[in-house]
Amino acid sequence: MKASLKTRYAAWGPDMLVLFWLGIWWLCNVVQAGFTQLANDEAYYHMFAEHLAWGYFDHPPVTALLVWLGEHLFGGELGVRFFFTLLQPLYLWVLWRLIRPVGATRRDATLYGTITGAMLMLQLYGFIAVPDGPLLFSSALFLWAYRRFTEERRGAWFWMGCAMALMAYSKYHGALVVIFALAVTPRRFYLRPGLYLSGVVALLLLVPHLLWQYHHDWASFAYHLSGRNAMFRVSYVTDFLANMLVVFNPFFVPLWVQAWRKTSCRTPFERLLRLLPVGFIGFFLLSSLRGYVQPQWVIVSTFGLVWLLFDYARRHARTRRYVMRAGLTTIALVAVVRLVMIFNPTGIRFEVFYNPESYGAIAEEADGRPVVFFHGYATAAKYAFYTGGEAYCQPNIRYRTHQWQFRDDDRRFTGREVLVECPPQADTLPGVRTIRLANGQTFTWFVDPSFHPLREVNISFEGLPARVRPGEELLLTLRVENPYPYEIRVGEGDDAQLHILWKHGRFRVDEFPTGACFTLPAGATVPLTLRFRVPEQLSGESFDVGFALCRTGYTNWFNGKPRSTEVDAK
Repeated sequence: MKASLKTRYAAWGPDMLVLFWLGIWWLCNVVQAGFTQLANDEAYYHMFAEHLAWGYFDHPPVTALLVWLGEHLFGGELGVRFFFTLLQPLYLWVLWRLIRPVGATRRDATLYGTITGAMLMLQLYGFIAVPDGPLLFSSALFLWAYRRFTEERRGAWFWMGCAMALMAYSKYHGALVVIFALAVTPRRFYLRPGLYLSGVVALLLLVPHLLWQYHHDWASFAYHLSGRNAMFRVSYVTDFLANMLVVFNPFFVPLWVQAWRKTSCRTPFERLLRLLPVGFIGFFLLSSLRGYVQPQWVIVSTFGLVWLLFDYARRHARTRRYVMRAGLTTIALVAVVRLVMIFNPTGIRFEVFYNPESYGAIAEEADGRPVVFFHGYATAAKYAFYTGGEAYCQPNIRYRTHQWQFRDDDRRFTGREVLVECPPQADTLPGVRTIRLANGQTFTWFVDPSFHPLREVNISFEGLPARVRPGEELLLTLRVENPYPYEIRVGEGDDAQLHILWKHGRFRVDEFPTGACFTLPAGATVPLTLRFRVPEQLSGESFDVGFALCRTGYTNWFNGKPRSTEVDAK
């Protein structure tokens, strides 16, 4: 029996060998998916899947759809991740067929399997439920369609349009793949209608998503284009460069550079593969000048890196020997890390460990009451996933907005007793308690005996010029609209206070109480006139300015749309 299996294995051709190892890798991913606790973002995307839509605050809908489908087959972590594990062998098989040399051998198949298996980025994003898996799959389909298009195959333009739409539905970074493809496309193809028809196909398929964006004030585009912006920090750049050295395997980095320099391209498809690493890394290196860049945002460049190293190493025996040794060593180390992610023998406190114990402790304190979390949008989602309890995440002007703002969970808690998470420094307030969780974090909260949200109160205003001077007195006219079926008192004792907020970038918020006192009847609109003198501390910066109803212990965002202005320097 053993001899028969060896004989059969030895008789396999390169394609069968690649399929075999992709199957083994997929089985490992399935086991990992079922026995590793959810990371923060995975729980957040699971929350998306509770209400399927054509779009979500910070991502397109494919991730939510795959989670939803998986949960109809399995429960727990495996249900969340199952369809993401299927994507990896599919896109790696497509890539193999695209870069497979004429007359490929078993040695080529082994080299391909070792290079892809040693890519740390691919190891992690082969089983976790995040948008990067669908992006890789849809990008592989686009590469396949693009190659056929440049080979002038009939109907390739249609499939290229479908692939572009699928990339957009997976993750917005797919637009870079299209831009880079256009950059290397020979000029003669711009004279052919198929190129433009592919764009029409993609646009038609994206109409439902664009309509969702329109009805939600283009929230996703605004967030990705400006909402992530922050003040420049050198650490953003150095962290990005350090991450690039790690996620693409530090053993291979010198070889990537050498292969990129020495590899010549014979077709537009190969030129695109060669451009992907430089294009993605260069684009996000520039992006690190205005905010933190997550390393997985360059994940599509792995296709180009795999092709470069595969093509170079198979032509240089000494390099091939090094790649095989370094690659197999990396795979062995990754296997150890994978086991640690399941069993955690050293007691590491990280987001994939101690989730049932930690959120179970919060649920025990809640005792069936809803929990309103401070600003951890993923924390609220994890609490709901691991305990089944009711949860909501407050918007936080000093952090970021998120998908919770499109949910009405807080309305459903109206009039009920809820636990409200508050910042640890609020523990001097009466009734505030703190517990330490198994994951090493603390949870600080107080009990609101009759919760009444204020999030949907809309405050529109006029009177803010596009440019103001420090010390200038502004006369602002406000319209405060109460959509709730209950009265809201503002400015008296422990009631809500009306503040004006000046927000610069992602993290700076200057908050000033207005001292206004009024009662907002249920369903009513109240006009208001306020005077505000621009403080000296705001000079020399641009701001988004708006108003918020603030309560002690709660967080808030703008109540209504802010307006932009610039404060002159002193």
